[in-house]
Amino acid sequence: MSEPRSPVHTDRRDRRPAWKGLLASRRKAAGAVPVPAIGIVTDSAAALPAAWVRAHASVLRSVPMPVMIDGNIYVEGTDDVQTALALGLAMGKTVQTSRPAPGQLLRAYTELAEAGVAHIVSVHLSAKLSGTVDAARLAAEQSPVPVTVVDSRTVALAQGFAVMKMVDAAESGAGLATITALAQTAESNSIFFTVPSLDQLRRGGRIGAAAGMIGTLLAVKPILTMSGGQVIVQEKVRTHPRALARLVALARAEAAARGPGASLAVHYFGNLDQALEIVAELGGASAEAVFAQPVPAVLAAHTGAGVLAVAITSGAEPVTVPTSPVD
Repeated sequence: MSEPRSPVHTDRRDRRPAWKGLLASRRKAAGAVPVPAIGIVTDSAAALPAAWVRAHASVLRSVPMPVMIDGNIYVEGTDDVQTALALGLAMGKTVQTSRPAPGQLLRAYTELAEAGVAHIVSVHLSAKLSGTVDAARLAAEQSPVPVTVVDSRTVALAQGFAVMKMVDAAESGAGLATITALAQTAESNSIFFTVPSLDQLRRGGRIGAAAGMIGTLLAVKPILTMSGGQVIVQEKVRTHPRALARLVALARAEAAARGPGASLAVHYFGNLDQALEIVAELGGASAEAVFAQPVPAVLAAHTGAGVLAVAITSGAEPVTVPTSPVD
């Protein structure tokens, strides 16, 4: 699903937190705001801050993905899944994840249709890591309005940054072709991450058994990334402190390569203090203030506690509003 991509830039002067300021929408000055013609649906693997999702409820739905801990099902956003997961991982309980049911996605499509959208773009975490894209396609067959399903071929805020751009475009009146193209840019966003142990990723089948065994036997702390929709090893580092240093170096280099409009975010699970240290080290590398956001439970179930990640996206030129609401 790769498309040609050109890095684009934004003004570095706006240094608000990215999830508040990234591509700030051009709102109507007064009066009722019309319902956007295009609605957007994603999943909780996109790691979007809950407050940001609520603020854009007129155009966006984020469908929670379930996590099962010793047979008990927890749903992000309704249960205290972060605490339950941290305890479950620490106690060695069986942890599994699942795609959302097609019925959940259909409800999201129906809600947006009832609100007045004419078309929906539904973008989800990599199909090589989850069956969510397949569930979305099943739900789309019954949707009251047409649905374009896009495999982001990535995860976390590499996926979420693309959703942010899509929402801004939809709220600005952009049409279907523009918003679908923005969904397809998710794969061009970068994410680098490191975990204290590869055991959870290996058990869940999210990384090859050979790579997992190398990390365990040789005490290697690899830097991982997404490529072709799957988790791969970017670099092999001998110690965890060196892995963290390389994580920062890779993120800075990637941000510099993308130009002055790049934005970054740091993910963590159970190690906020370390995440904030990385946020500080990345200061000045981002057009927006770098922010820390927990890894969604559906991803933390596979990475385990102690994961640290940096997601990077390019800036975006102003959205061009087409003459027709759907192009």
